Amino acid sequence: MPVHDRARLTEAIVREWKVSPEPREDTAETARAASDATELMEVLWGRGREVASSPVSPSQLKVLFVLDEEDGVNLRTLTERLSSTPPSVSRLCDRLEAVGFVKRTASATSRRELRLWLSENGRSFLRDLRSRREAELHDVIARMPPRKRAMLLEGLTSFREAAHRSDRHSDGSGRSDIRTA
Repeated sequence: MPVHDRARLTEAIVREWKVSPEPREDTAETARAASDATELMEVLWGRGREVASSPVSPSQLKVLFVLDEEDGVNLRTLTERLSSTPPSVSRLCDRLEAVGFVKRTASATSRRELRLWLSENGRSFLRDLRSRREAELHDVIARMPPRKRAMLLEGLTSFREAAHRSDRHSDGSGRSDIRTA
């Protein structure tokens, strides 16, 4: 990434993540700042994916994330996790199987049911993608003052916990379907 792009990106992230010492009551303002920061992270993550010469689409990447978390699920469960339709998810899995990232096996309990597994190539792809994303983020976060980094970590941890609580509450399963790269 060119130095001038990194400087501009760093300034934008620092500007968006400024936190005042007193608690903020305005969640709309915080949501806007989080949305802006998310867009910046998507730019960074996109660079990480481009460097990895990604053979998968964002939808296929979601499949890989679910399988990384819940290897061996059936198509119905994967469809529910993605909030999609069986034909769409089946096509996603066809493509992922064609590039060697997903394996399908017959279920031990039902001849009609298939289980979906992340292949070693799929796991390797996710490790590489996550490594590249973290490296891009590290370059930016390293420029933040230590106190702000600690505040960012605390805020992101709290955000993740709130998202998991919201997710468990919404589907009643007690499971979390939220997974990051």
